[in-house]
Formats: sequence, structure tokens, C-alpha cells
Amino acid sequence: MNRLPTCCAPLLHHWPLPRPVPGAILVSCPFDPALLASDDFARAGIEQTASLQRSVAKRQAEYLAGRVCARAALMQLDGRDYVPGTDEDRAPIWPVGICGSITHGKGWAAAVVARSSDCQGLGLDQECLLSDERAERLAREILTEAELQRMDPSQVGLTVTLTFSLKESLFKALYPIVKQRFYFEHAEVLEWSADGHARLRLLTDLSAQWHHGRELEGQFCLQDDQLLSLVSV
Repeated sequence: MNRLPTCCAPLLHHWPLPRPVPGAILVSCPFDPALLASDDFARAGIEQTASLQRSVAKRQAEYLAGRVCARAALMQLDGRDYVPGTDEDRAPIWPVGICGSITHGKGWAAAVVARSSDCQGLGLDQECLLSDERAERLAREILTEAELQRMDPSQVGLTVTLTFSLKESLFKALYPIVKQRFYFEHAEVLEWSADGHARLRLLTDLSAQWHHGRELEGQFCLQDDQLLSLVSV
């Protein structure tokens, strides 16, 4: 039927990040798992797999909202009606010639897509801003020693949340290209600024092109307590 699920608010076709990515389309929507209806998958025309049927309402609503955003972004990009499936590695399956990324957090989901001729890879990640107390506890799991030394003690919550999010976005952007998993210790955020710009560096060899020392640009925005980051290749 391809109608909006009951759990999803109207879609937003916008670009909340500070720097446009030529050729990329971003669609987002708020969602509420408490409003999930039994026929929402059918209403949206999205397959409900057996594992999704067994999952809690929060997971079902997240999946639905993310896929609805992805379909709308693809429709705007080139007019195709396509819902990304899920690969064995849990990554979305995009059409040939398309790269994209889906993210969802507390009551909000988004997807970004582009033609492969415009972007090699896209990584989008949304996180709730950590409190300074929780960020202090998690810092050593997420930040390298160099990142810890550079951290401003007055911005612990923001720095740890942003570092986590940018590294997630980096993974989402590069994994479909290199097909090799890497972790928080394999990249570092060299710098970031309040205007939403960031720079990252790989600390491991993933391929001949994506090697130790390779630097990439990232960007982010903060809306209330929600942080959104993007790495585009």
C-alpha cells in the first residue's frame, strides 16, 4: 500500500547538516513505538521478516521508520520504489549503482542516499548526547590515547558522543567498500569545530586505498540532545 505507518510522523525532506554533499538526498522522520499498529508493515508495503515479528515494538518501529525514509530518499533520487533488504552482515542492501546509509535513535530515523557516481560511500549515524558522567565511564572504550589527551574537560559528554558517532559513520561509509570490519581503536578524530566540521584519520590498513594515515572529512549537527553525523567518501 505504501502508506505511512501509524508509528511514523510525516517525512522530512531536508539537509540538517552544515555542508551539502552533491547528489545526496536525506529523508528523516520522528517515530513512536507506542503507536505501532499490527498492520503497519502491511500499510507501508514493507516485508516483516520472521525475526522482526519476534522483536519488540521498539525494534519494529525503528526498522519501519528507517526503511520508509530510505524508500522515500530513493524515490526522490531517481524515482524508483525500492525498500532495502538486510544482508547477512546486517547492512542494508542497496540497488546497484546506489550507496546509502540508515540510522535510527530515540524516536527519530533517517536515511541518506546518492548515486555511486557521486559518492563511493555514505555513513550516517544518530546518537543521544551522553551525560558527562556516562561519557567519562565510556571514554576509554571509544577514544584513543591521543584523543583522550586532546579532549577538553569541559566538553566530555559532547566529545565522547561525537567521537563515537563519527567512528560509526566512518565504519558505515567504508565497510561496503573494503568489506573488512574495524573498530574504535582503528580510527581517530583529529579535530572538530563548533560549526559542525570534523576530520578523521585511519589507524589501520583496510585496503591499498584505505590505509593507515588516510584522512577523511566528517560533519555533524546537534539538535537538542540528538547528534547526527555524516562521513561521505
